[in-house]
Amino acid sequence: MELEHLSPSRPALEKEKAAIASFLTVHLERFGDPEEQVRRALDYALDPARGGFVLTAREGGAIAGAVVVNDTKMGGYIPANILVYIAVDAGQRGKGIGRRLMEAAIANCTGGIALHVEPDNPARQLYESLGFTNKYLEMRLAQ
Repeated sequence: MELEHLSPSRPALEKEKAAIASFLTVHLERFGDPEEQVRRALDYALDPARGGFVLTAREGGAIAGAVVVNDTKMGGYIPANILVYIAVDAGQRGKGIGRRLMEAAIANCTGGIALHVEPDNPARQLYESLGFTNKYLEMRLAQ
């Protein structure tokens, strides 16, 4: 398995973003968002004016996992980075791919990292084992 950092200047970027968005939409399962929202997070991460990054794990050329991190541009009073999406192909889970993606994401970040995880999401154990803590109760107002 190899990890790849998606570059904004990569040839066939739009095709690659579409493949990653589709992968995340499928493999995030009930913890995911509609593909349009996933695409917006990818666009944000790959926009040099905004910032962030996208990493993929590939097995034989096929996407086995992906992570999207956005730069908040607000380091100092909220975490500088938000891990928006991470998913591993259902058939590849339990092989350490998620851990390798998370370790690479952490290594690529400068400053703190926030993420949202549902209490019953099995990935919560991975995040906690990497040092993430639950400091706040998140509340939202949809308008």
